[in-house]
Amino acid sequence: MPLSGTVLAVQAFAEQSTTIDLGTSRAPQSLARQMQLLNGTGPGKADRVFSDRRTLAASATEDLDLAGALIDAFGAAVTFAGIKGLIIAAASGNTNNVVIGAAASNAWASLLGATGTIVLRPGAFLAVGTGQADATGYTVTAGTGDLLKVANSGAGSSVSYDLHIIGASA
Repeated sequence: MPLSGTVLAVQAFAEQSTTIDLGTSRAPQSLARQMQLLNGTGPGKADRVFSDRRTLAASATEDLDLAGALIDAFGAAVTFAGIKGLIIAAASGNTNNVVIGAAASNAWASLLGATGTIVLRPGAFLAVGTGQADATGYTVTAGTGDLLKVANSGAGSSVSYDLHIIGASA
């Protein structure tokens, strides 16, 4: 199934100001990145997407198999060979944190290494994108390097998170 209109965009803006003798001095600062991907594989292209809202019970973990076990919006299995864009957002109503990374075996290590983790506090999000010219993205190796672990950091309450993965099958 072809992808169209695939965009990953992130923008940050802040403005510092101070009062000076004849008014206010301002220093606007911004950073924006955008990646548009055509359908296919190779540089500037993607042909797979997975998007879901998920909930983990108190103290629970799950290993998301990026090479064949995820099911897309139309019921087809999604197999990534490389990830070009990833957004994970913890629900603001969570009490516990959502912890990403460090699967016990077969970890998807090309982004965080085999044991690295990122902690998403309630309402926090992570967005990662490759450069437009990147042909492979963050490599997924079926059977040995394809598990993205997501964990609820504590007991007492469930956590919810949104996940959006853009990638290529080859």
